[in-house]
Amino acid sequence: MNTALLPQDKKYDKIINVIAVLIPIVVAILLNPRIPKVDLGAWTKVLPHLNAIINSTTALTLLVGLYFIKQKNVKAHRRMMSISFLLGAVFLVSYVLYHLTNESTSFEGEGLIRPIYYFLLVSHIVLSIGVVWFVLRAIYFALSNQIARHKKVVRWAYPIWLYVSTTGVIVYLMISPYYK
Repeated sequence: MNTALLPQDKKYDKIINVIAVLIPIVVAILLNPRIPKVDLGAWTKVLPHLNAIINSTTALTLLVGLYFIKQKNVKAHRRMMSISFLLGAVFLVSYVLYHLTNESTSFEGEGLIRPIYYFLLVSHIVLSIGVVWFVLRAIYFALSNQIARHKKVVRWAYPIWLYVSTTGVIVYLMISPYYK
């Protein structure tokens, strides 16, 4: 039985490629310190805390999704991965809103913790840029019932996505004492 929710079509490759390029470009533009910040109110100060919760929850749903697929429970796996994807979308909106409205916070830690922080931050940022393409392809392959291709791309997407979600929380915990 074919349960594909999307047809197999080359146009989806193009759409995925465009989205995977546009998201980092938009985020980079918003992080530019010369871009004036928009005042949406003090409530935006809580967004980094919300983002940490979202990243923590994403890491958990990714782990539970892995558990379910190992148990061959495809329905529960799909549910967990859909939740992970939705959390990622909410995170992206929240992250963009925060950086649209607030200056970036500088890490003030000293000693050995400083290079550790920057290693985690840089690896988190670089991999978060690349993971978008992998995740979008993994979801497309699953929804178009291209399971062999889905499994192939997930070998890369899953560990990168889990690393990005986890390091997002660690970086947040390391910089949170310096939020004003």
